[in-house]
Amino acid sequence: MPGDDARTSRSRRRTRLVAGALTAAGAVAAAVLPVSTARPAAATTEPAALRYAVIGLHQTGVALAPDGSVVELPTDADVAYLDGTRVLDPRVGHLESVLRGDAGAPGFAAAQTLADEQAAWLAQGTVPGEGGPYEDLARDALLDLRTLLLPGGAAVAGWSHAWRYVWPRDASFVAVALARTGHTDDALDVLGFLADVQGDDGGFEARYLPDGSGPPDARTPQTDGQGWAMWAAGLVLDEVPAGEARTAAAQRLAPLVARAVDGTATLLGADGLPPASPDYWERDETRLTLGTVAPLVAGLEQAVGVLREAGDDERATLAHRTASTARAAAVDAFGPAGWTRYTDGADHDAASAFVLAPFWRAPAAGGRDAWLTSVTEMSRPLGVAPAGEWRRDGVTWTPQTTLYAWVAAENGEDDRAHAWLAAIDTHRTSTGSVPEKILADGRPAAVAPLTWSAACALLAIDALDR
Repeated sequence: MPGDDARTSRSRRRTRLVAGALTAAGAVAAAVLPVSTARPAAATTEPAALRYAVIGLHQTGVALAPDGSVVELPTDADVAYLDGTRVLDPRVGHLESVLRGDAGAPGFAAAQTLADEQAAWLAQGTVPGEGGPYEDLARDALLDLRTLLLPGGAAVAGWSHAWRYVWPRDASFVAVALARTGHTDDALDVLGFLADVQGDDGGFEARYLPDGSGPPDARTPQTDGQGWAMWAAGLVLDEVPAGEARTAAAQRLAPLVARAVDGTATLLGADGLPPASPDYWERDETRLTLGTVAPLVAGLEQAVGVLREAGDDERATLAHRTASTARAAAVDAFGPAGWTRYTDGADHDAASAFVLAPFWRAPAAGGRDAWLTSVTEMSRPLGVAPAGEWRRDGVTWTPQTTLYAWVAAENGEDDRAHAWLAAIDTHRTSTGSVPEKILADGRPAAVAPLTWSAACALLAIDALDR
């Protein structure tokens, strides 16, 4: 494919940059010592019944140390940010000896420089919901995305070790959120990372090391990734002003999109559907899921505009034809079942949302009713779970809850969007980060922040503003 030499060069440069960042991060994170006066989480009472899950909070958030490395903040660490940023204030407590001590770690002046850079970055874009009830949520979510966007466009899912990877799915949502808040250059960098790691067949591994050197393990590749990348490319391009800038952005995105279109066209069978693949459930599948085919349709539809703007009319025609084929096949296979996870009509999952705006250009017939049914099936005390058949443990999953808030806002269900956003806003960690999970009693749990959740929260607030 054209541009392979450039991809190799960017990948090598990213490996050098990120390797240094990760090494420094580990050293600084180990030095953030727990203290007995930790800030409390949003709620501290025990679950009302043992049937509800009790899951620990891995950390309260992330920060930048004055040397620029990312720091994971333990739940019992007494820390403070410089005002309006995610930069640690080295003047607070024991951190002074860690960050300004004999080891030569940079001190307040370096921290202030980083803080000024983050403030300037915020000012370059917009904060959705400014002046409204979700302004703080949006500002904190933006700062978390900025902090977890590593050199070379690696948008990691989180900073705990099990999440310190780039999932094409999560990164695609991050790119759209960055673009819609005025940070299109960063969004293009995120998609540039995906272009660099993309396979020659247009597909993606489940996840990647943040230095771009490859996957961390032998997980099965996930076909929805190429759909999400194409979809994000189209929505990011929509935020670039018309004219030379948009054409240049389209040409930058074209290799990523072209490989995905070619690969998807080859992947579809005689029935117009792709083979079974893992999707956002992160497990191997023997049956095709809506979570695989719906993102491919969404991506192919967006690919048409990107390729036409880039001047590749022939491949744009292929994308249009392939999108029509895949959409018709999805309608035939999943429509009669009521847009459930599988074609058996048994249970809905969050993929029900993927056949509505802002994903498919025209909503699927019966899609809105299916999505509303999924809301009922997936309901949890403070939001939703990933699927109707998910374990009944009282846990609210923020990726799906913020996703549903965005879909609600895009489809005229503002009351639902406000309710879900208010729940997320109220149950953030003590640093303001959105956790992956919220327990039945309101305590934040698991990794925090999670960039997919932060991105969807931003997109939901932005949609309510529009």
